[in-house]
Amino acid sequence: MKKAISLTILMVVGLALFLGCASAPPLRTEKSASGISAAEEAGAAKVPQASLHLQMAKEELELAKKLSAKHEKKEAASMLLRAEADAELAIALSHGDAEKSESQAAMERVRQLRQDNP
Repeated sequence: MKKAISLTILMVVGLALFLGCASAPPLRTEKSASGISAAEEAGAAKVPQASLHLQMAKEELELAKKLSAKHEKKEAASMLLRAEADAELAIALSHGDAEKSESQAAMERVRQLRQDNP
């Protein structure tokens, strides 16, 4: 009877260890990838500072995938967060540049109107 209980406990512990070592859930890269796509659509590639952060986001996403393949999940997740942050910064910088350009164009229109209508 004691052997049966011991064997059962051993099997349960073995199963728990096996399940605990089973593969972790796949790395969720959708948010980072969509942030990179949004930055590209916002024109980040045309703004030097935004382009830099866009490139960093792409590199961080690729590094996260490599880390995940090596089963370094914690580091991969951290790299994904960095990729998301850089993509968001690229978007903000590209929007800021667009607003600056619009502002400069408006100021130029005002100057032109003042010259045309003294």
